[in-house]
Amino acid sequence: MAKRRIYMDWNATAPLAPAARDAMAAAMAVLGNPSSVHGEGRAARRLVEDARARIAAFASAAPEQVVFTSGGTEANALALAGREWLAGASEHASVLDHAAGPRLAVDGDGRIRPDSIPPGMAVALMAANNETGAIHPLEQTGRRVRGTGGLWHCDAVQAAGRLDLAAIDADSLALSAHKLGGPMGVGALVLRTERALDGAIRGAQERRRRGGTENVVGIAGFGAVARPLPDMAALRDRLEARLEGAVIYGSDGPRLGNTSCIGMPGVSGETQVMAFDLEGFAVSAGAACSSGKVDASHVLLAMGVDETAAGEAIRISLGPGLAEADIDAFAAAWNRLAARLRRR
Repeated sequence: MAKRRIYMDWNATAPLAPAARDAMAAAMAVLGNPSSVHGEGRAARRLVEDARARIAAFASAAPEQVVFTSGGTEANALALAGREWLAGASEHASVLDHAAGPRLAVDGDGRIRPDSIPPGMAVALMAANNETGAIHPLEQTGRRVRGTGGLWHCDAVQAAGRLDLAAIDADSLALSAHKLGGPMGVGALVLRTERALDGAIRGAQERRRRGGTENVVGIAGFGAVARPLPDMAALRDRLEARLEGAVIYGSDGPRLGNTSCIGMPGVSGETQVMAFDLEGFAVSAGAACSSGKVDASHVLLAMGVDETAAGEAIRISLGPGLAEADIDAFAAAWNRLAARLRRR
């Protein structure tokens, strides 16, 4: 009998939710290009606009402020093109790769100091980190940026469903469907304040802000999962309390309730990921987009962690469907692995 798999990598992608699957199946039966004016086209357009309205309400925005993209990476790239941005040092690679300006330092818990943001600056700062779950001081950041005439783009990909997006006073937000249980390959840029998008794909769609025929099926699935996710903090805390000799990064500050960045001293993250996979647990070493690399996490390095220790961390990210028994099974496997590998 095959060993039961326990999925603990929700920050990489969430399993497709039944609501998304049903919405996508229904959308597949609709024939028509949403830009066409005949009945079939209008039916497809209704699916897109119904999803847009749901996502707008979820993001505390108006429907016309939602621009559909191919995912969070494109949403970030679209928002950041055409000007210099001050990016947080622990941002996702999709922000760092498109923000050529200086970096905003983070402290040992992975959070920025809002008073370190220069007046009038365009700032790219995520709501919550994808590797550690660290939540930036969002209210103070909004006051600082607003009070000095700056601009704030927020990568809210991991925060969506876990934090109140209405409380993030950013000019724009990046969202991704598959972190919420929707399909891969669809996301949104929410423009709460209107501005030109220099990186836009030219075309008539999305109010000429992003060309190309809309992914109707994916957008329908996205709209179906634009809702809060269950709080996983109790299971996360249970997990962390059961790990013997673990280093928990960012635990002294506010974090997403589903995320733990855990160091196993003396054992590389790559070794841990492979060992846990053999034990039936899916976890990751850092962000999924860089998990094939052996480099130490840039997030932990920005927090002041030395390179050796930063290379010994893995990320556990939890989601609905996990139970206390799953947490306890992983903790037991972690303790066994740590004891065995440390003896080498």
